[in-house]
Amino acid sequence: MTSYKINKVLIADDIEQECVDVLKQASIEVTVATKQSREQLLESLPAHDAVIVRSATKITAELVEAGGKGRLRLVGRAGTGVDNIDVPAASKNGVLVMNTPQANSRSAAELTCALIMRQPPNLSSLSRHVAQADASMKAGKWARKDYMGEEVYGRTLAVIGLGRIGREVAVRMQAFGMTVIGYDPVVSKEDAAAINIESLPLEQIWPRADYITVHVPLIPATENLIGDEVISKCKRGVRIINVARGGIVDEAALLTGLEDGRVGGAALDVFLEEPPKDRSLASHARVIATPHLGASTIDAQLRVASEVAENIVALNKGTLLGVFPKSKTKTERKGRHRLNKFYAANKLIFDLPSTYVALCLMMIAF
Repeated sequence: MTSYKINKVLIADDIEQECVDVLKQASIEVTVATKQSREQLLESLPAHDAVIVRSATKITAELVEAGGKGRLRLVGRAGTGVDNIDVPAASKNGVLVMNTPQANSRSAAELTCALIMRQPPNLSSLSRHVAQADASMKAGKWARKDYMGEEVYGRTLAVIGLGRIGREVAVRMQAFGMTVIGYDPVVSKEDAAAINIESLPLEQIWPRADYITVHVPLIPATENLIGDEVISKCKRGVRIINVARGGIVDEAALLTGLEDGRVGGAALDVFLEEPPKDRSLASHARVIATPHLGASTIDAQLRVASEVAENIVALNKGTLLGVFPKSKTKTERKGRHRLNKFYAANKLIFDLPSTYVALCLMMIAF
């Protein structure tokens, strides 16, 4: 492998001070310049060995190519997904891409559980309508009968994607007495059963689930995974939760399902377009909508900040952590193995090694 020595890092998005501190303690020069325009990035990227981004800055093929002609050798994503980075372009230009797949998992799982317990009211709701009841109280009302809920105990939760977040959600909701069924093409029935999840094919999951939560990356195989056809196969009044990526749930189909009663409620932290210009779903009476808060905890922010910096320091010492296309750590090797199975199961075609392993790391994170 090519030797990568990172001496100067550009931090292009807002990030916790811990990131800067860790880098400087390792004698790495740090430039903090957020909210840069395309023209500014075209000038600044070639002058740095690495750039760290969150979600705001988009590292396009044009920017990667410009940076690669200069000093740029690494793009660090302080978070799980690499949707805002052109990974194939990075591979083509010899630029590594690094993420922090473990840092956000617990926060995303906890948000999912909170949303499950706060599903909006309708005739067959299984939760307690906390948000709506609070708003009612603040409006001076005392509407106890309007917010009659039901227990989640004994209901069935379907978890689509049994990576870190999916498993954490399953374990937490089992504590509330929910029966958990799940699907993941790269997790064996035995591994799922070890944490009390019944692994089933998707076609058997849809008609059994009272709640469906998705924890998969947005790739061709998962785009619009839950659409009109799937909704029609579900129990009438099913609840759908998406804290993963916008586009996994077909938003138009979901809105139709809410209107005709096939979907009893939805909780959405992510949208196909963010922020969404079409507010039909976000403002719907039976939807709980949050502005992509999955990783928005103090704890997760501190972890991603320190982890991406620590990975860069480790890279300077010859250790690859969270970097693709090449995997050396046990976690990354496990992820590659999982994606091998996923690849075969879904017959996907990936053109470049970096894309392949990027998806690998995303799979083990979700």
